[in-house]
Amino acid sequence: MRLSVLSKQGKEATITLLGPGDFLGEGCIADDQPVRMATATAVTDCSVLRIEKSEMLRTLHEEHGFSDMFVAYVVERHNRTQADLVDQLFNSSEKRLARALLILARFGKEGRSETLIPNISQETLAEMIGTTRSRVNFFMNRFRKLGFIDYNGGLQVHSSLLSVVLHE
Repeated sequence: MRLSVLSKQGKEATITLLGPGDFLGEGCIADDQPVRMATATAVTDCSVLRIEKSEMLRTLHEEHGFSDMFVAYVVERHNRTQADLVDQLFNSSEKRLARALLILARFGKEGRSETLIPNISQETLAEMIGTTRSRVNFFMNRFRKLGFIDYNGGLQVHSSLLSVVLHE
């Protein structure tokens, strides 16, 4: 699922890509967000469960295990948003792309060191990291030549890509 926003000038930007088990629309729980801020678009086959606000609030109050899990998810998403902002302010587009690919590959989750990313366009990657598609293409070719990524039946990200993010 691709989460995007649209500026008043009509420019679209991808905020994040969501995967299995992620939530969207959680902002509606807050009374101060009466208007939808982002648009969710399916980029792969997926199933979505729609939960009415009243039912979500009831479940959060009554089901403490679910509430703990949901709060942890929201805090993790908040922390990632802050990290994305810091990344945008201080890192080069090459580092931002490497970080985005590692996040999309869910690097470090479920004990995986290499994983396949669902089909994602270079245009979407460019929107996510705040650069042009041609710059993304340039860096993707560089990453492939350096052995950080492969295109075998999909985009495969190797743990060695982490060196781009960690290198000063």
